[in-house]
Amino acid sequence: MAKVTAKSLRSSVVYSVYVRNHSEEGTFRAVERDLGRIRRLGVDIIWLLPVHPIGRMDRKGRLGSPYANQDYREINPELGTPEDFTRLVGAIHDHGMKCIMDVVYNHTSPDSVLVKQHPEFFYKTPEGQFGNRAGDWADIVDLDYTSTELWEYQIETLRMWAGLVDGFRCDVAPLLPLEFWQRAREEVAEVNPDCLWLAESIEPGFIMHLRSLGLTGLSDAEILQAFDACYDYDIYPYYSGYLAGENTLGSYVEKINAQEYLYPDNYVKLRFLENHDRARAKSVIPDEQDLINWTAFLYFQKGMALIYGGQEMANEVCPDLFDKDKVSWNTGTDLSWLFAALYSVKQKEIMAQGICNLCALEEEDIITGTYIWGEQKLVGVFSLRGKSAEVDTGLPDGVYCNLIDGSEVTVAGGRLFCAARPVILESKQLMIQEGIS
Repeated sequence: MAKVTAKSLRSSVVYSVYVRNHSEEGTFRAVERDLGRIRRLGVDIIWLLPVHPIGRMDRKGRLGSPYANQDYREINPELGTPEDFTRLVGAIHDHGMKCIMDVVYNHTSPDSVLVKQHPEFFYKTPEGQFGNRAGDWADIVDLDYTSTELWEYQIETLRMWAGLVDGFRCDVAPLLPLEFWQRAREEVAEVNPDCLWLAESIEPGFIMHLRSLGLTGLSDAEILQAFDACYDYDIYPYYSGYLAGENTLGSYVEKINAQEYLYPDNYVKLRFLENHDRARAKSVIPDEQDLINWTAFLYFQKGMALIYGGQEMANEVCPDLFDKDKVSWNTGTDLSWLFAALYSVKQKEIMAQGICNLCALEEEDIITGTYIWGEQKLVGVFSLRGKSAEVDTGLPDGVYCNLIDGSEVTVAGGRLFCAARPVILESKQLMIQEGIS
């Protein structure tokens, strides 16, 4: 973990914007007009998917992937002018939010500026051709970080953008040398000491695949030495496995609990139900009440929460990365109230500072969770498959306020009745550790 990372970062909510598909217009100006609504959801950080020009050679789809970068130092004219981008970042700041930009440093498009100007920066196949070391990514070619000149170019580029934006989301960061990221962080800090570093870490299976090929595949424990936060892909297979009936709820919860002792005390995870690389939550959790419970549980987990643009409207279709595929803002479902309510809970200091422990009630498909911090205690109950049951809370008896919707919840004999809706309760009474007189 970056030693300077503050635990308070866990109270942040990130909103991911795919500019091309965020609106019919698909421009920075259109995103700017939507900032007030986004902020009201309870958002601290806007993450813009790559905003650089997209390569044309071997392009997938008609418009190509924003992750097939043609020039790290320019702005995609299809989204607007450099002045439009600067104006958007300023507007994000005016709305009390930060802006982080996507950095795609493992590869470029085959017709990128660097391919033309610095072919020595790139990996070559045994046949001497540009190519990929791992993965079926036909629209990109891999960079080779054995080149010290490449390090200089990439870090100089980061320093350039760090004078404008507040941080970086770094695509497939574990495929690059840890020493590169550590040096980049150190040198960027000279321009922006408060720069936020978010790593797209990768799933365990991909790490093992890379290492089997003799390639770099950084674990979360390694990547967190340079970054402030990383994805929770280390537990994602157990989340998706539970939804698919391939593993138990208990095994999923066990993996989350293990993060509390596997990582440093100030570790920060980016929690998500969906992102631009994964299925929409609504498509795999079709029942609306179940989706509400899962969303509440997302926010309850220790770490930053991610909203992928359109998630608040329960979109079922993940926008196509390669063509125009606008987010639907009229799905008939609007969960904006839920995100706004959960944001208020997320701001409680106990959620950033406390120790969290989860428990799976297998037969009921319910997760209970407890944060403890000094004399404070926060308890959450989440029914993931529409089941009702009485559950233990460990709270003193009394009538509590559900922090999600303001309703009254009665605790009797330390138990409450979960009526298949999410509950988060707070108690500031002195807790006595079991087994200590």
